[in-house]
Amino acid sequence: MNLELNGTNVIDESERGGKASSLFWPWCGANVSLLALSYGSFFLGFGISFWQATTAAIIGTVLSFSLVGVSSLAGKKSNAPTMVLSRATFGVRGSVIPGALSYLIFVGWETVLVSLATLATGTVFIRISDVDRDVAMVAGFAVAAGITVFAGVLGFSVIMRIQKYLTTITIAMTLVYILLTIDEVNWSAISGMPSGTTQGFIGAIIFGATGIGLGWVNSAADYSRYLPRSVSSKAVIGWTIFGASTVPIILVIYGAALSGSSKDLSEAIAGDPIGALTTILPTWYLIVFALVAILGLVGGAILNLYSSGLTLISIGVPVKRHTAASIDALIMFMGAIYFVWIADDFFYPFQGFLITLGVPIAAWSAIFVTDVLLRKSYDEKDLYRKDGRYGSWNFTSVGLLTFATVVGWGFVTNGFASWLSWQGYFLGVIGGKEGEWAYSNLGVFFALVIAAFGYFLIARKNVARQ
Repeated sequence: MNLELNGTNVIDESERGGKASSLFWPWCGANVSLLALSYGSFFLGFGISFWQATTAAIIGTVLSFSLVGVSSLAGKKSNAPTMVLSRATFGVRGSVIPGALSYLIFVGWETVLVSLATLATGTVFIRISDVDRDVAMVAGFAVAAGITVFAGVLGFSVIMRIQKYLTTITIAMTLVYILLTIDEVNWSAISGMPSGTTQGFIGAIIFGATGIGLGWVNSAADYSRYLPRSVSSKAVIGWTIFGASTVPIILVIYGAALSGSSKDLSEAIAGDPIGALTTILPTWYLIVFALVAILGLVGGAILNLYSSGLTLISIGVPVKRHTAASIDALIMFMGAIYFVWIADDFFYPFQGFLITLGVPIAAWSAIFVTDVLLRKSYDEKDLYRKDGRYGSWNFTSVGLLTFATVVGWGFVTNGFASWLSWQGYFLGVIGGKEGEWAYSNLGVFFALVIAAFGYFLIARKNVARQ
């Protein structure tokens, strides 16, 4: 397995190859996690029925991955990483702002995913043996972190190959999980669940979009940049959506069925999203379950680590790609160790911090996707020159990103940490922080709409001139 030597450069014509269908594997592998089963419980937490949760999961997931699909087109058009292409929108230096936000998101979530894999291993081994919990978690940490670093540092070709195996194995073992637990579903109970409010239904759709798909927009071009430019654009979008959406939708729906059938399971998932799923399994399958949990979470962590390395270089850190990925891996190691073995109450506040960053990332995603739809091509040399057509700073885009973020934060609430209670300062106009719309995450929707329409109105002529 060869080390990828390309970094943030445009991929040479001689290295481009493959088909749009190859995008199925990285996106499916990154979203096949058993965590999606727990999301089913979170959807029902909006006070909606099983059928509303099913509809919300489909709409939110497909819509969010449609943005990922469009973002993938930029990689095919220019064969450069996502955050390099963002320079066309924000300027060569101005792109450091969304780049820094993306970097924090990538490193944060790769750390969270490896931590969850480690904790899930400890939970499983407590049930099946006398093995010390810390020993079990060290083993889980070694497997999860080892695979993540191995693929993330070696790069693209290894990732595309290993994701194929991870996806196939994880899907097969997840199907066995479903077969072993299908008797736990009380179909009459879930079909009889009363319908929830419109606010709850909309909140569930936005939750599905932000929690499942939207966070991948800022890495989409990283995995399409090796494709030939002759590949069908519709195929790029289609395979991205199909690969990324199919398994999560199925798992969310099944997870909602399980949670809707058992109040105890639903409450347990709120405290231990993956470990709670072991309570309805026969003991003999628990070791396999631990492997499924680790591999599913690792699939997402690999993509985060790879893209975080590319992003670190794109914002100006003068190192090679594999060195940047190694730096990020070290941060991930230290973060996961702190979360799992040292911190008592830092894990959930840190999740709140990442969710807070999700609002400006949503605004950036809308700006970037709108730019991709407006722009027919990129000038590859000017993406790397401060005095080129894209300029050093595009203060119009920076201002729009700031405005959409300020509005978005005003319409979201974040209960993960007290120091985030300042959010939601505009909710008073629609009922307040305890009103019906309080937990609908409308701020994410407003940030998307403001950024998309705002950029279309103020930038379309400039993009045409470029």
